[in-house]
Amino acid sequence: MTAQNIIHDQLFLSQKSTSANRADLKVAEDLRDTLLANRDKAVGLAANMIGKNKRIIAFYVGLLPLVMLNPQITKKSGEYLTEEGCLSLSGERKTKRYRTITVTYQDMNLNTKTQEFTDFIAEVIQHEVDHCEGILI
Repeated sequence: MTAQNIIHDQLFLSQKSTSANRADLKVAEDLRDTLLANRDKAVGLAANMIGKNKRIIAFYVGLLPLVMLNPQITKKSGEYLTEEGCLSLSGERKTKRYRTITVTYQDMNLNTKTQEFTDFIAEVIQHEVDHCEGILI
């Protein structure tokens, strides 16, 4: 298990992440391990939060961590306003989210998948995909 420190540098976090590939699977594993190590305070993480500027996110589906490489939100519906916190930032901020999203991504075997997510898991994915885009709440 290789848990990494969480980055708080907003200049670094506001950079757009580059696409992930097979060479980045170790980053994906480190991200998953860091999520597990922070399970008491984090429901999702993006690779830039551990200092790697790659399009990789990890979050919980129930008790299990799911890792997505190169996630793209292809469909969204049910807009609402909410307040979110972030492990890299202090406090909570208002943000716009969608109740239902469809995401195309690669799994840890680099297989392309498309999946629909709703409610809280959808909100977490949107937050982490924003990180990949250099968007901070």
